[in-house]
Amino acid sequence: MNREDFPMLKQDIIYFDNGATSLKPQVVIDKMRDYYENYSANAHRGDYDISYKVDMEYENARDEVSSFINSKSKEEIIFTSGATESLNMIATGFFANIVESGDEILITTSEHASNVLPWFRLAQDYGCVINYIPLDDNLHVTIDNVLKSITPRTKIIALAQITNVVGDVRPIKEITKIAHENNIFVVVDGAQSVPHMSVDVQDLDIDFLAFSAHKMLGPTGTGVLYGKKELLENLEPINLGGGMNESFDTPSEIYLKELPTRLEAGTPNIAGVIGLGEAIRYLKNIGLDKIRDREIHLRNYLIEKLIKLPHIDIINLEADSGIVAFNIDGIFSQDVAYFLNKYNICVRAGNHCAKILKNATGVTNSLRVSLYFYNTESEIDELIELLKNKDKIMEEMI
Repeated sequence: MNREDFPMLKQDIIYFDNGATSLKPQVVIDKMRDYYENYSANAHRGDYDISYKVDMEYENARDEVSSFINSKSKEEIIFTSGATESLNMIATGFFANIVESGDEILITTSEHASNVLPWFRLAQDYGCVINYIPLDDNLHVTIDNVLKSITPRTKIIALAQITNVVGDVRPIKEITKIAHENNIFVVVDGAQSVPHMSVDVQDLDIDFLAFSAHKMLGPTGTGVLYGKKELLENLEPINLGGGMNESFDTPSEIYLKELPTRLEAGTPNIAGVIGLGEAIRYLKNIGLDKIRDREIHLRNYLIEKLIKLPHIDIINLEADSGIVAFNIDGIFSQDVAYFLNKYNICVRAGNHCAKILKNATGVTNSLRVSLYFYNTESEIDELIELLKNKDKIMEEMI
């Protein structure tokens, strides 16, 4: 599906690591090259034509993001370096100012490090308590377990909408409703969901959302922090500097600009933001529903073939995303990844930045195939053919 749009796919390569980063279509590459070659000025700085063009393209990208996730206004869209920075800004710039000792933060053991470590630091610095919503037998989050986990001290629920190893799609809308009925904030890590499904922040009623451009056909080093405007107004800038201030004369006379500019200090990743805008236009032209249907079809196709191999242990048999995690009995996951690399097949091996998931699964490392719409059944067939012969894998890795 649309494979001809991706220069990387002209190589002899099978790319199954889309959960780590996605490939880039030619239109995104061309859009960024156009900036560098034809109007490579700074944003919101110059009083000349090419600078004005930069401003237009940069803010057009903000409009695209706002429309893509259905925020109330573009002032709720802050450009960052990625989901990691966005989540850290949320924890440090907003919650550090309102949490108290004993306040509870609910996460799960299947969260990515970027949605764990900022909360760990908050707990260390301010005496908050980290607790975990239990996962069910399929490693999923259920409403019942959310309800059982909430206490009078719960202040924050921070969850990935889709996790990067288990690949489960969380019932965020229902969780948010329950949370808000109990005066609890909801922070959503959308790194694995925004590229693959429709995410409507108003419908979900989430307070904060973080995601990255590079997982949705855009460039690395670019991301988005969405927050309800009334909450962003109280998010203290982590970075201070050029572009975000109105004036400063003394330490007591510092005046900052309005949202979103005051949260985007310094020269931004202009080419990255422009590339993200083009990536969103590309995804919208295909249609997220079509993309999601294609990924689920590919996942079912892969699962159907994997379960026929007796030496394969599938960790997340039940999931509604393009992520499949598994192991081969008796062979270290990295060894299998090296074996597949000999045949130009790219998969992820390790703990996938979800280091506390082992507490729930008992599995320290795994192989992960993360699919996107440009993958094919024939690519999956090639993978399965190589995984069929366990002895061959062992022989080649000795």
